[in-house]
Amino acid sequence: MSDLTFREAAKKPDALAQGHRLCPGCDESIIVRLILKAIRGPTIVTSATGCLEVATTIFPYTSWNLPWIHTAFENVAANASGIEAAWRAMRRKGRGPLARYETLDIIAIAGDGGTYDIGLQALSGALERGHDFTYVLLDNEAYMNTGIQRSGGTPFAASTTTSPAGSVIPGKREWKKPIDEIVIAHEIPYVAMINSAWPMDVMRKARRAFEAEGPAFLHAIVPCTRGWRYPAEKTIEISRLASQTCLFPLYECSLEEGRPVYKLSVASAAIARRPESKKPVEEYLKLQGRFRHLFRPERRDDLIESIQSGVDRRWQMLLEKVG
Repeated sequence: MSDLTFREAAKKPDALAQGHRLCPGCDESIIVRLILKAIRGPTIVTSATGCLEVATTIFPYTSWNLPWIHTAFENVAANASGIEAAWRAMRRKGRGPLARYETLDIIAIAGDGGTYDIGLQALSGALERGHDFTYVLLDNEAYMNTGIQRSGGTPFAASTTTSPAGSVIPGKREWKKPIDEIVIAHEIPYVAMINSAWPMDVMRKARRAFEAEGPAFLHAIVPCTRGWRYPAEKTIEISRLASQTCLFPLYECSLEEGRPVYKLSVASAAIARRPESKKPVEEYLKLQGRFRHLFRPERRDDLIESIQSGVDRRWQMLLEKVG
């Protein structure tokens, strides 16, 4: 696989233009712009219903400077499968608008609701069939586009409109679904965690995903100013803390000789070398209004310690996989 350089990425025009209607401080436009800097040539993007779709294509305008298709909440992976199958058929028959392209970067984009929950069946089917496309999960940890309802990607103890924090129930009672391990269990060529606080890491992993022969999966942590309730200027700070606390560790997993091989990257690799640099999860939680109930009116040390324990346990499991 070739490695993307900063010089190469800087020369590319933005495939997602300015003038969209995403909220100030929204991380979705940042991460999508970085991913699209890594495309190799002809590209088709398909997006499930969600914040990105709604805010970038308000009729009669569009922010997309490449072919883009909107599909339903639940079937973006199926749509990407159809695009890939059509391209291969055109190549095989030697006719059609895509027949002349030797490579085609097909990108499916969905949020946590369209991935963890509604779209999981279509995603699993596409991975099992081995379609050659890259799936991008924009994980803002709730159904933000429809009113900040909890999803399978919402973390434990987070307050949402359907898991409100009260005197009896302190936010969401379930832990975040391990979507990455579910995807890795499909034995696909490439899976990676990405964070906009490390832009070159994002672009290099995106390029590796596009070059993988078969399905690839990019999981982006995407802070949401509205749903997480923090000032717009703190997006990158919170995104960075997610990885520095190991709540969202940065790693990639490739299939080598039929076995998944895990590799830590950037911040997480630095923490593995210097464990004392790992920050307490409290630093991440206290900046967000969705966790305000953990700190006032009375501090919930029991829940904070439970979250820290869960993060530590999953981090140790990842270190064991990395070896």
